[in-house]
Amino acid sequence: MNHITKKSIDSLGYNFIAAEYLPEDKDEYHLRNIQNRSGIQYRGLTAWEIEVLVRNRNTSDNWNKILVGDDFNPELVKNCKFFGLVRIGKLESCFLEYHNLRMPVGLYNSTIISCDFGDNVVVDNVNYLSHYIIGSEVILVNINELATTSTAKFGNGIIKEGEAEDIRIWLEICNENGGRKVVPFTRMLPGDAWLWSKYRDDDVMLEKFKQFTQKEYDVQRGYYGKIGDRTIIKNTSIIKDAWIGTDAYIKGANKLKNITVNSSPEAPSQIGEGCEMVNGVMGLGCKAFYGVKAVRFIMASHSQLKYGARLINAYLGNNSTISCCEVLNSLIFPSHEQHHNNSFLCAATVLGQSNMAAGATIGSNHNSRSPDGELIAGRGFWPGLCVSLKHNSRFASFNIIAKGDYPAELDMPFPFTLISNDVANDQLLLMPAYWFMYNIYAIARNEWKYNDRDARIEKVQRIEFDSLAPDTINEILKALRLLCLYTGKAYARYEKMQQALPDEQYVRIGKKLLEKNDGLTERLEILAEGIENSDRKCVILKAQQAYIIFKELVNYYAAVQSIQFITANAIKNFPAFLKKIPRAGSVVAWINVGGQLIAAPELMKFRKQIHTGKISSWDDVHAFYREQGEQYDKLKFEHAMVAWRILNGVPVSKFSKDHFAAMLRKSIDTKEWLTEGIYESRAKDYSNPFRLMVFDNKEEMEKVWGRLEDNSFILMQEKALKAFKKNVNVIMRQMSL
Repeated sequence: MNHITKKSIDSLGYNFIAAEYLPEDKDEYHLRNIQNRSGIQYRGLTAWEIEVLVRNRNTSDNWNKILVGDDFNPELVKNCKFFGLVRIGKLESCFLEYHNLRMPVGLYNSTIISCDFGDNVVVDNVNYLSHYIIGSEVILVNINELATTSTAKFGNGIIKEGEAEDIRIWLEICNENGGRKVVPFTRMLPGDAWLWSKYRDDDVMLEKFKQFTQKEYDVQRGYYGKIGDRTIIKNTSIIKDAWIGTDAYIKGANKLKNITVNSSPEAPSQIGEGCEMVNGVMGLGCKAFYGVKAVRFIMASHSQLKYGARLINAYLGNNSTISCCEVLNSLIFPSHEQHHNNSFLCAATVLGQSNMAAGATIGSNHNSRSPDGELIAGRGFWPGLCVSLKHNSRFASFNIIAKGDYPAELDMPFPFTLISNDVANDQLLLMPAYWFMYNIYAIARNEWKYNDRDARIEKVQRIEFDSLAPDTINEILKALRLLCLYTGKAYARYEKMQQALPDEQYVRIGKKLLEKNDGLTERLEILAEGIENSDRKCVILKAQQAYIIFKELVNYYAAVQSIQFITANAIKNFPAFLKKIPRAGSVVAWINVGGQLIAAPELMKFRKQIHTGKISSWDDVHAFYREQGEQYDKLKFEHAMVAWRILNGVPVSKFSKDHFAAMLRKSIDTKEWLTEGIYESRAKDYSNPFRLMVFDNKEEMEKVWGRLEDNSFILMQEKALKAFKKNVNVIMRQMSL
């Protein structure tokens, strides 16, 4: 049976805060008065104004509770019912226009309970408007219900005074069983979500994070909902417990409940037709259109949901777009794209710069009796058409997965790799360094476009978009050793060696063969181990080419970081440069914290500071991100030089001008090869007969695609090559190399 209570009409619009939760010497409006920052000086109605309001078919339980600003025009308030304290700003005889919606200023045909209004608002046909503070030049038209309760949290996972812990909202990200759940809050960054979800064995840090979140907000009951200046809401059914920023645009939404919509003049947010969004936070500049369903979610700034997308128990990183498909229980770092109706992502941590194709089902197949599997995908994760993967799986950076149903869990350590399921021969095929062999254009454009599309206004976290960075270089170093190991084992099988050798001996054998590059490795069947949870073969293709490319990329990375470091620090000679090179004997591990790369020792220090109380709020956590971002260039340079020395077996005491000169000269060759590869990988499209068959002639093709010679990205890369050569030559002259 529905429990319906019956109360006196005189109490409608009053007692918003129950007596037991009202602070001593405070009235029910004390928080409302703090929230209303319009600066409008309200006054009581004159007898004439009351007479006009009554004549215009308005009613109030108490006309003394209607307060107005100067230049209030009672002729612009018609057919409204007022209950409780209502404060109305200036109303002028004019109309507001937005996207061809032209509405006269004033309050019409609405029921209004205990609300504040700024200047020159439009409120028309709002059937139930309760406990909101509404800014100036706001348009509210054709809304069924727009109300706030006294315990509203506006999408944040907090509890109010007197509430039980079990009503707290959690986001069950990364895992379907809630084992990595986090408490959402309006300012939550991707790094915050990752740290909270990752270190589940650190009970102290988890409890501190919960305390930080609770401290973000006042636990008092009685906060009103807010609608910022110049926001437009029209043709919408239900909005409840919503905090909406300035300049937002909401049209045709079905239901918005317990939600914050951050919006500003520089980054307006929008919600469109058919959307239902409950228990969530939208960041600045976000958009949700056409039947979106979002429940227990955070959309970081400048992210989008479109065309029936479903986002449930998930964090969507900045500058990401999800259309049509379903994403559940996932943590997605910035710059993710997923556009197809039949793709599915569940129980995943995706580290950014990712793109999921049609038919990809990432998480629908579990290999355990309970839905507690997970998938972790490094930066640049690109599962292709109709890819089906098993949980648990883990992928290195910039892995592309060819169409297929992959029968077992995968643990892929090789970056930049094409993964293929060879069904005919029942084997897994891996091609490390694939992108640099066959599609440099795509990898380079990936770097550029995500940098270019980073629309964040406040860049608290320094997101890494370069394909060659500390995380991928460390993966390359690991991959080089594995290539040597597996090549050495392949040679032992080729030579029918009977006695097993220690791994390090296989590594030495493999390295010698790969360095020699005499063609023998092409005749070996090189098999990887521990990649797939099955007994079938895992074959490495083009190991020799991958080995050479990976070594070249490490050299190029070291040269680029050196050039940038020398330029930024105005280093004038080689001895001064030599002093800056670290003496570390091993590379430092780097962690992708929400898209920002942070050295593992720095992260460990950070966690200790949380334990000791030195970091005691989310402001402190975000200050740590900023500090790491400021140090990043220096630490990245140091990492690059250590990686180069380890790869080339050169201790810092032996590093000479000749070494540096060779590094720089080689980097020019690599840059030329990369630039040429960018052109050639795009040029293949202009000569492939299967790509050209849809055109009758070259002129038609160029009208559709544009001329290859005019490709702006290729022209940009050619310009960058010239600048790079110039910088190298300047440094070599400067340092007498």
